[in-house]
Amino acid sequence: MSYDPTAHLLLTPEDADAPERVLRLRELGIGEVPVPEFDDFARKLAGITGAPYAMVNFIDENRQYFGGLYAPAADHAVGLGPAPAQTAGVGRVMARDHGYCPHVVVRRKALVLEDVCDYPRFAGNPVVDEIGIRSYLGAPLIDRTGMALGTVCVVDQEPRPWGRQGLETIKTMAADLVDQIHRRERERS
Repeated sequence: MSYDPTAHLLLTPEDADAPERVLRLRELGIGEVPVPEFDDFARKLAGITGAPYAMVNFIDENRQYFGGLYAPAADHAVGLGPAPAQTAGVGRVMARDHGYCPHVVVRRKALVLEDVCDYPRFAGNPVVDEIGIRSYLGAPLIDRTGMALGTVCVVDQEPRPWGRQGLETIKTMAADLVDQIHRRERERS
């Protein structure tokens, strides 16, 4: 095994679990189409955090899919990429190399970026220049199998002082959504 001193600088982390995650998401029947309950969850998350955008995000080898999405009204929305399904003018699909959720999934830990420009590793992400994202708060969705299925996250186009309260809130909300996913799984059985 060789040491790569630049590995920590990768803008998009390598994700060895992606193929297994795709299988688990298919088993759960999520990650490919919008789920109204997840949209409701994203709306609630935006309300609790005061963020203008909130997502329930599932990640595969090549893309991110917002199975739950809350965004401002269409006349104020920013585009998050091409999408087969849209909510308030915001696309539900984003490339895997955009945003911060892939880092959360690979790290399996919540991530708080009060101002992404304070972090050279994250300031160069395409969502900064293309969409104007300046702050991020996200937590992984780790299900009963131990798989990180995706994330719940909120973003803003302004720096935000999320603080410890924001971190605790996003982690609690992630756990709540995992419980909801498990209930859906039991109901499908």
